[in-house]
Amino acid sequence: MAVEAHGLDVIGEAERKGRPAQLFWPWFGSNVSVLGLGYGAFALGFGISFWQALVAGVAGIVFSFLLCGFVAVAGKRGSAPTMVLSRAAFGVRGNRLPSAVSWMLTVGWETVLVTLATLATATVFDRLGWGGGTSTKVAALVAVSVLTVAAGVFGFDLIMRLQTVITVVTGALTVVYAMLVADEIRWDTVSALPAGSGQEVMGALVFLMTGFGLGWVNAAADYSRYLPRRTPGSAVVGWTAFGGAAAPVVLFVLGLLLAGSSAGLSEAVAADPVGALTTLLPTWFLVPFALVAVAGLVGGAVLDIYSSGLALLAVGVRVPRYAAAAIDGLLMVAGTVWIVFFADDFLGTFQGFLTTLGVPVAAWCGIMLADIALRRRPYDDTDLFRRSGRYGDVRRLPVAILAAATALGWGLVTNAAANWLSWQGYLLGPLGLGGTAGAWAYANLGVLAALVCGFAGALVSGRSRVRDEEAPAKPVAQTAAVETRSDDMPTDGCSRARTRRYDSKYEP
Repeated sequence: MAVEAHGLDVIGEAERKGRPAQLFWPWFGSNVSVLGLGYGAFALGFGISFWQALVAGVAGIVFSFLLCGFVAVAGKRGSAPTMVLSRAAFGVRGNRLPSAVSWMLTVGWETVLVTLATLATATVFDRLGWGGGTSTKVAALVAVSVLTVAAGVFGFDLIMRLQTVITVVTGALTVVYAMLVADEIRWDTVSALPAGSGQEVMGALVFLMTGFGLGWVNAAADYSRYLPRRTPGSAVVGWTAFGGAAAPVVLFVLGLLLAGSSAGLSEAVAADPVGALTTLLPTWFLVPFALVAVAGLVGGAVLDIYSSGLALLAVGVRVPRYAAAAIDGLLMVAGTVWIVFFADDFLGTFQGFLTTLGVPVAAWCGIMLADIALRRRPYDDTDLFRRSGRYGDVRRLPVAILAAATALGWGLVTNAAANWLSWQGYLLGPLGLGGTAGAWAYANLGVLAALVCGFAGALVSGRSRVRDEEAPAKPVAQTAAVETRSDDMPTDGCSRARTRRYDSKYEP
């Protein structure tokens, strides 16, 4: 129960532990949420058939979690958080831009998950006749928030143990849930759903990618950084992807069958994705269902608040890691209050959030994957925190690629469900794609475009830079005392200003 002391610092050799198979537990536990059932209704909402949604869902889920696996390889290579390792591509201070985007995404996700847990609890209490009004929602919000923030504050070891328990409990109860609702499936109705266009299938595919693995890529190395560096990279990729995708694929297929069997259920999911699923259950299973729903959602929120705290430190905020997690917890509570008590449409807000932040995160992911693919040697532990080191202060070209890929992506997506995002889609007309009312308007092409452009741009432009960074050190004539600016050098689990001197026989 000790509070984790590590923040942005590199994990020392003596503290690296575990096997890659242990990555299964946090990734499975954070994605076994019954929210996966709701995605079945979200996919059919694009106007596609069951088989089209099945292909789009399985492909989107598996591919997006494979991206998480590839990013997780950097964690075992560098033994540092994801948004510290990203400095190798963007520079020590240049990386503050993607760190800020990562922080907003993780805070947003933890807010969404706590919101769903609050709404689900209120729905269950209402059905049981125990009251489901404002007081119930407030009590649920307090309970879920305390558990989430406490786990985020205590840190890595508690989270890994908690996720193991959540995996077992939610996995078993989800199987019972599937057995109880199996009679609600009407295959004749599901199979008769009309097919949609290719653009609508593409829209569902990208939406599911963004809702699953792409929502985790910016945190993927946070949980592999404790592994020994000799751990095979293929095992890190495999266990991360398997742990992340296994439960969502099963839940998504079940959600497709249920939503396709009932148009009323599909519409109800848009307002309260988890609570709507309780209408299919007998009264005696409502309390166990509330347990599995809340536990699964908390499992995801816990990983998000831990990673959001690390991202906040990477932005440059100088507080201990546990304080950063507490700050994010306050923002999470404020966001949840707004969605639960003031927002009119959960699904519209949710889709707008995912798509808008999904574009820059996809662009960052492409750049990060290219940087990982180009490297053959471990990261330099010291230079990840030193502006004058081999990774530089601000890498202008990767930052420019991130900005350009994001601008391209936002020009190719639309968010009609959120009025404040109506400015997006400005390239659909000029590029002959029918404008914001055409067939490609809801295909979410911008997310894929940002991912591909970020990867291609960084792969082509970064080859010589990475080769120079990994070249053997050149000996200098004599030992020199070098003064370094280490404003981002972590100590005692957080980032603090420090200036130090050391003797160096080599220049990087």
